[in-house]
Amino acid sequence: MQKFIVVTGGVLSGLGKGVTTACIGKILQSQGFSVVPIKFDGYVNRDAGTMNPFEHGEVYVTDDGGEIDLDLGHYERFLNLDLGKDNNITNGKVYGSVIEKERNGDYLGKTVQIIPHVTDEIKRRIKFVAKKSKADIVLIEIGGTVGDIENMVCIEAVRQMKQQNPEDFLFIHLTLVPTLWSGEQKTKPTQRSVKDLQGLGLQPDIVVCRVTRSLNKSMKRKIALFCSVPDDCVISNPDIKLLYELPLVFEKQGMSNIVLKKLGLKKKKKDMKGWSRLVEKAKGLKKEISIGIVGKYAHLEDAYLSIKESLYHAGLANDCKVRIKWIEAEDIEEEGAEKHLKDINGMIVPGGFGIRGTEGKIKAIEYARENNVPFLGICYGLHMAIIEFARNVCDMKNANTSENVKGTKCPVIDLMEEQKKIKKLGGTMRLGAYECALKKGTLAYKLYKKTKISQRHRHRWEVNEKYVKQLEKNGLVVSGRNPKTGLVEIVEIPSKKYFIAGQFHPEFKSRPEEPEPLFDGLVKASLK
Repeated sequence: MQKFIVVTGGVLSGLGKGVTTACIGKILQSQGFSVVPIKFDGYVNRDAGTMNPFEHGEVYVTDDGGEIDLDLGHYERFLNLDLGKDNNITNGKVYGSVIEKERNGDYLGKTVQIIPHVTDEIKRRIKFVAKKSKADIVLIEIGGTVGDIENMVCIEAVRQMKQQNPEDFLFIHLTLVPTLWSGEQKTKPTQRSVKDLQGLGLQPDIVVCRVTRSLNKSMKRKIALFCSVPDDCVISNPDIKLLYELPLVFEKQGMSNIVLKKLGLKKKKKDMKGWSRLVEKAKGLKKEISIGIVGKYAHLEDAYLSIKESLYHAGLANDCKVRIKWIEAEDIEEEGAEKHLKDINGMIVPGGFGIRGTEGKIKAIEYARENNVPFLGICYGLHMAIIEFARNVCDMKNANTSENVKGTKCPVIDLMEEQKKIKKLGGTMRLGAYECALKKGTLAYKLYKKTKISQRHRHRWEVNEKYVKQLEKNGLVVSGRNPKTGLVEIVEIPSKKYFIAGQFHPEFKSRPEEPEPLFDGLVKASLK
């Protein structure tokens, strides 16, 4: 019989429900159990694909083309799993499906209501993922905070599931215990949040408290008393410098023993030695490099969260700290590249749709190429690298992308003909995992050590094949192509220390214990 752990949040959003859920999953994996996570998002969008990064952070892409909340990235990195679009349930998907069924007559003329029809659809989706995964334990993170009108329907759905099989469900509530300027920790927000949850018919089994410093025994007793849980079921989630240490922090407080006991499970094994070694290694890094990230959302780190984590993974593998310098592309347009890039060891130009900041990105890439600064371009970063090379090396002064300049005379980046016929937003998107065949003897081949890789994409425009011969004649090498369509996937400049760009998003494949090769190569080159 499968078990279910539901994680809810209170007081305010952004406390770290996704990380908490991932950490609990990691602990259970170390005990020998298989897990599968599900994220419920209360927004009415079908997915995160059309959301502005300013509002929502990065859009995480799965192999099957899902455009999902960034919490799925935490799940994949911590749990070393490849998830799919079914692991994300949104109100948009649920209501869309219910309305479609109503139009098809599936409800046989009944009045369609929130209960039971919408809640049944949520339960159906949860059970589908659970059955498909065959995991021992299903982790369900409910986005937002208790009391939000958007997530009440999901809370009601899991309440019904618990009522049907009470011994198979465990509820964990993440809440905030703020610290006043005097140093006093206040429990009232936690008390009120748990009361709100109880008012919806759910009693948390464990209360996890976000705190600046760990709770003392008296505070734990107070929270336990008011929230109707045992003292040992009040768990501190303190501020820590190293995110990947959190599973160990939880386990020191007996998290696995509490969870397994309440679910009636026995340990199969207990082995967090590998994870502990990784954390200890991370604490002892002495070398340091600086990597500049030149983007249009540089002041919003969550917009590039997976890139940030990928650099951290590559730094771990190379025994060095990676200090990220966040650089706004528009600042380079106004103030020049030298001012912002002179003190970095390496550079990344990441993805990001739209014309804003493009000339700054092109200037940054020119600086990296001319000064032999190790460079990695990602998706739109590849487009900018192609434009820069075409303009400044191949003397194509009008080189541009037709994405930003309609009718440009030199569209080195363009839509394919079949894409131009599709008018619906998203219809032209190359989304999800695609294969890439690597050319032997190239930097890409040396990094991946194989002739074929699979990477995740999220883009519409492509390198225009019409100009490839001229680019290669001047020293650019196409080192990777899609084996079916022939589309350009990777370009590099062999004469430079490290100059490579991919049409895909390698950051979605990086793991703490297995860094993605393009980031690993960038860190190695930057160290030199």
